[in-house]
Parts: sequence; C-alpha cells; structure tokens
Amino acid sequence: MSRINLERMTSRRRWFRRRVAAVALGLCVVATACGDSLPVVDGDVAFVGVNVLPMHGPSGPVVLENQTVVVANRRIASINPTDTVEVADDVEVIEAEGSYLMPGLAEMHGHLPGRPLLPLDRKNLLFLYVANGVTTVRGMQGNRSQFTTRDQIARGETIGPRLFIGSTSMSGASVTTAEQGAQLVREYHQSGYDFVKIHEGLTLDVFDAVAATANEVGIPFGGHVPDEVGLLRALEAGQVSIDHLDNYVEALVSDDAPRRDAPGVDGLGALLDVVDERRIPELVRATRASGAWVVPTMVFWETAFYGQHSSAELRGERPEVRYMPPEMVEQWDRAVDERLAASDQATNRRVRDLRRSILTALHEGGAALLLGTDSPQIFSVPGFAMHREMALWVELGMSPYEVLETGTRGVAEYFDATDDFGSVAVGHRADLLLLNANPIEDIANVSSRGGVMVNGRWMPEAQIQERLTAIATTYGN
Repeated sequence: MSRINLERMTSRRRWFRRRVAAVALGLCVVATACGDSLPVVDGDVAFVGVNVLPMHGPSGPVVLENQTVVVANRRIASINPTDTVEVADDVEVIEAEGSYLMPGLAEMHGHLPGRPLLPLDRKNLLFLYVANGVTTVRGMQGNRSQFTTRDQIARGETIGPRLFIGSTSMSGASVTTAEQGAQLVREYHQSGYDFVKIHEGLTLDVFDAVAATANEVGIPFGGHVPDEVGLLRALEAGQVSIDHLDNYVEALVSDDAPRRDAPGVDGLGALLDVVDERRIPELVRATRASGAWVVPTMVFWETAFYGQHSSAELRGERPEVRYMPPEMVEQWDRAVDERLAASDQATNRRVRDLRRSILTALHEGGAALLLGTDSPQIFSVPGFAMHREMALWVELGMSPYEVLETGTRGVAEYFDATDDFGSVAVGHRADLLLLNANPIEDIANVSSRGGVMVNGRWMPEAQIQERLTAIATTYGN
C-alpha cells in the first residue's frame, strides 16, 4: 500500500473515532453518567488537567479550570472538563495539571530572514520566535524568498511562526513618482504579499497614489508615516497600521507654531518646545475613528533612538544577545554607542516620556493596539523582545490581560480571522503556549513556559532550552 493511501486510511480512522466520541459525549450530556465509562476523545496530543485562558471575547479575563484540550491535524479538536472524558490510548498526553494554556503570541512588527542570512542563521532566527511563544509574525520588510520560507513552515518542514509577509518597503528612495507607486502596489498585490509596507520619504502625491491603488485592489497598507504626509492624512487615507507611533509627536505641533522642517527620528527633540500635549485627545479620537491599529514598538525605540545605556550595559541587561550572530551584535554595539555619544540624555528622556504619554492616552481612549518589537534590530532579539515590550506596557498601567489581548485575539481581529486563531477554541489553529503560572496575575509568567505548540507540533521546554543552548554554542557563546 502506498504511503499516501496509508495516510488517508489513518486520517479516515481518526475522523471516525472522533465522530463516535463526539456522539457519545453528546448522549452522555443528557444523563448524569453513561454507565461506568466516559466518552473517549481522540487526536494527536492532549493537554490534560490544564487551566485554559481562551481569550475569545470582550467579557474580560476568563479561566476554564481543569480542562482536557485535544489537538488533531494541527487544530484544536475538543475542549472538555477533564473529569467528563477519557483520552484514547494512542494520543500523546501532556500532564498539565496546575498549568495554563493560552493562544500563541503574535509579533506584529518583525523582520523576517531574507537572502543575506545564511540558512542556519535563518532557521535559528525563526526558532527564537517560537521558543518564546511567538507563533505568528507579520513581516515588515518582505522579499520573494520569504514566500518559500512561509510555505516550508506551513508544511512543517521548518520550525517557525506562521508568516504574514509585507511587501518590499516603499520609501522615498525607491518610489519617486505616483505612477511608479501605483504600479508597484498592483505588482505586490498580484505577487501575493499580504500588505504593502510604507516607509519614510514618500512625497504626498506618491503616497496618495499608493493609498488609492491599494484601496482599489484591496490590499492593506501600513507601517511608517512619511513626514510630508502626516498622521492625520495617513489615517484619512485608510492606512491600516501606524507603527512606532510614527508622526504622533509631529502631529502635536500647533498650527500656529513656527514652521520647522520635518525632523524625522533624529530631530524630534527639536519639537519638544512647540508641541501642544492638549492635542493628544484629538489624535486619539482620529485614530479610533479611522479604525487604524497602532504598533508602538516602545522598547526598541527607547533603546535604539532615545536610550540611556551603552552597548556594554545593554549586553549585561539582555543576555539573549548570545543567540544572535556576533557580527550582527557588533553592528548593534556601534549603533548604540555612536547615537549615545551624539545625543542629549535629557532630551532623550523627554521624548521617551512624551511617547509613553501618547501610548497611555491611546490605550485609555480605546484605540486598537498591537504588540510589536521591530526585531531583529538593535538589541531587540526575536521573541525575547516581546516579553520586554509586554512588561513595559504593564508598567505604563495596562493590565496583563489587556496586554495579552493585543498579542492574541486582537491580532486575529486585525486579520479578520477570529474563527482561525488568536483564541483557544475548537477548530482553531493549534498554536498554543503552556505556562507554569497564571499570566493574568503577573505578565512575567508568560516567560515561565512548560512548552510551546506551533502548527500542531509540541515542543516541551526542555527541548526548547536544548536548542537554544545549541544556538548559543554555534555563535561561540
């Protein structure tokens, strides 16, 4: 018998057993018991005795205690109280009493490996996301080679997060005319990119052409806000995401303030004396009314552009750099130290505090937020950076549950895929994070893992740590 036919027969048998178990479970609900036996649930992997954080609705924190969650064919097949079902003999059982099961996290501003990286470096980078419970990544700097990587991950040939791929960046350096911008949008749409990446430097007429064409063909566009365009114009045009809080500070400059050249990242400090923070509520209302999502990447921005620490200090604070190629970390060292030497620390702190005030206002005003870290970038290591970002948001006043929403169910809402992922629910993708303690009580518990399931593949924490050790060893650490 061929392998394909054998797999088909196995699949049919599993389907039949699940149907029988489902019927038996339905019949048993009517009575208090069905003799001495319980309905049997079948599948590939079962988390038994686990506390489930479903993250599936606006009603606030919910914990379903002592559940058996069964995964089959890379999907969640059933969720039942543990004392109401038995697990079939051929199912791999994860004894999870006292643990917590939540959806995998999503990195909404990641940079995916492209051609410059060696194959081993590419695999290592993808694994770092998964090792930290990040099972979905929106890649913000696309190229065609990433389609191959995406497909390999989807087929289970490479361990990595599910990928949503943005186009090659559209910047003022690469797109100089409205006609070129419109043509590229059509090409990116036809090529299968998930969205168009907007970068700095686009002129207003080019941006308008890009936005109009994207809306016409039905491909989202998001990322930076070009200085000549401005925040309010980008929101009105339908930009789906505003990343890095880009142009929020510039939008606080009063209309009657002295005219200044668009400052970019390096010149924000020059605006501090002419911004009007009373305009923040107006920007919050405009953001919320537009339906745009904000991906602030706070920790990265505070490290790379408005930092207070040298590269030596950052290496000590972030031991996860040992999992990155040494030549990349050396580039980060130079970037941090050169900027630190050229910047004024008091101004850096003022810009940092203003950005934090804007993020707090967006949250309190009901704007839609999503987690992102801009990794791998300057001391922003894939996966690890997500935990630092979440900790900062809690420090700024958000509850752990609110932060978790922005990295799970909120992401599914962004992709209009709440029936596919972002929650622990029957039929959803088996992208799951098993934790040793309740993350709703303390966001740091998201780092206390029992293991990660990505695309239906279970990796216990011991296996994850073994692979991380091998990666560090590869890079001489």
